[in-house]
Amino acid sequence: MRYCFTLLALLAAGYLCAQGQSALSLPFEADSNTTAAYQEAIRFYEDLAVAYPELRLQAHGQTDAGYPLHLAVVAKDGAWTPEQARAQGKMVLFVNNAIHPGEPCGVEATMLLLRNLLQGPDKNAVLERLTLVAIPFYNIGGGLNRGAHSRANQNGPAAYGFRGNAKNLDLNRDFIKCDSRNAQTFNQLFAYWQPDVFVDNHTSNGADYPYTMTLIPTQSDKLHPSLAGYLDEQLVPQLFAGMQADGWEMTPYVYARTTPDEGIAAFLDLPRYSTGYAALHNTIGFMPEAHMLKPFRDRVASTYAFMDNLIRIMLQDQADIQHARSEAIADVASRDSFALNWALDPARSMPLLFKGYEAKYKTSEVSGLPRLYYDRTAPYEKEIPHFRFYNTVSKVSRPAAYVIPQAYQDVIDRLRWNGVELYRLTEDVVLDCEQYRIAGYKTVNAPYEGHYLHREVEVERLQQPWAYRKGDYVVLANQAANRYIVETLEPQGADSFFAWNFFDGILMQKEHFSAYVFEDKAAAMLAEDPLLRQALEEKRATDTTFAQSERAQLNFVYERSPHYEPTFRLYPVARLNTAEGLPLEKSSAE
Repeated sequence: MRYCFTLLALLAAGYLCAQGQSALSLPFEADSNTTAAYQEAIRFYEDLAVAYPELRLQAHGQTDAGYPLHLAVVAKDGAWTPEQARAQGKMVLFVNNAIHPGEPCGVEATMLLLRNLLQGPDKNAVLERLTLVAIPFYNIGGGLNRGAHSRANQNGPAAYGFRGNAKNLDLNRDFIKCDSRNAQTFNQLFAYWQPDVFVDNHTSNGADYPYTMTLIPTQSDKLHPSLAGYLDEQLVPQLFAGMQADGWEMTPYVYARTTPDEGIAAFLDLPRYSTGYAALHNTIGFMPEAHMLKPFRDRVASTYAFMDNLIRIMLQDQADIQHARSEAIADVASRDSFALNWALDPARSMPLLFKGYEAKYKTSEVSGLPRLYYDRTAPYEKEIPHFRFYNTVSKVSRPAAYVIPQAYQDVIDRLRWNGVELYRLTEDVVLDCEQYRIAGYKTVNAPYEGHYLHREVEVERLQQPWAYRKGDYVVLANQAANRYIVETLEPQGADSFFAWNFFDGILMQKEHFSAYVFEDKAAAMLAEDPLLRQALEEKRATDTTFAQSERAQLNFVYERSPHYEPTFRLYPVARLNTAEGLPLEKSSAE
């Protein structure tokens, strides 16, 4: 049973006019190469909310463009909040649109989907078991920066928004660092609604092939086993079958090193990306990627069909989805260890029957050199390898708690936005804790989304007493938000707060020495400490560069002296083996 009308059938039948609802039509329906501007989209939702009491358009927070972030909530029986929805046993589907406003097929598809749902005969059947929330236009600043040329490889629409937001940030890299007010508001909305399933609508780049729709599901190797099992064994196969039945045969996202002939790889959706962020909250996520070279009308229709099929399957599999998610949430709060980093397994693949066009080369009219093209007169259907498995390459044990100095308010804010329960010390204490000293790291050579991102972080573990002050924060690691807590606070996480430069102050030494003054102190130390002298001599004997540098040898002694600052490269977030007996009070929102 289909719970929503198919888009093309509605357009062909002139459903709106027949129902006397022309005021709720879209520019797209008059010209299928047109996408609504931001103001038009919001006006449509305002009109839809007036016409149908089951839809409420809410304004939340702020965005970098100075406009609030709107959320359309479609519900019945008073299920306007996640608490009310859960109390009635309903699922929550969260849809995000226009994170990249140059890829606007989700904007039209979601407006049409919600309108047709509200006008259709199955409205009550759907809303009995589902509350649907949708962001009409996430990247408002990019949407207002409207033009016709920034998507050089895309087939329509005639005009569209720009990828960067009002601060020229790519919002699909901002879900952890939250440099934009858009992401700050989104974090709070997502943590509040805690959806069962999340959709972030996109348009693809890359190779040419016959498919209109490709799909990035949450990387299942990063999900809790209960969610991964349901995703891989039930939900994804049903989505592919449903899309094919609707005439929109789908393939996994074509993420290829060169051409698809050599195989495609699953995309590693780290927490900086929307679906990777959703996974931190134990939410199954999807990035439908409509193919850039297909007509805009078809991209909208296939995006519509994807969401239509997803709703149908969610209603059909409600018990399985809710059970898998409940199991994941309960386990995450108490599991012993968490993965921090993953790597593609090049030795494991699955055969994928793929329809493509032959990749060929001809002489470029621009450079005179060989250039790639896809020959649409030479289609093929063959098996290619699909490298869809990722291995955990590092993991960390779960502590009883983390301690965060109150100086790092930016970190505290982000934890709070994500529903993390926070406590504060009520008095000064000295705690026996595990700390990290940053032993090594690599940093990108050029700015990446406003940051110099760190990677390949190495740490030295220290167990030592450390003084903390009244008001410092304690995060108990027994929460449903544990994945968010661990993957952001552990410095070796790919998208940790350390990786995103929140703690860069510790990476610069603040005090040094003048050689002519420290010479005498160093000599005295060596005279009093034969083991230190032996270590210096061994270093000098095995390192000729070191042996020829006065400064290096003095620094060797300095680093082993009481003058060397203990906070240099000392990661300020500590781990506790127990939180029992700590003088704590629950921190309220500030």
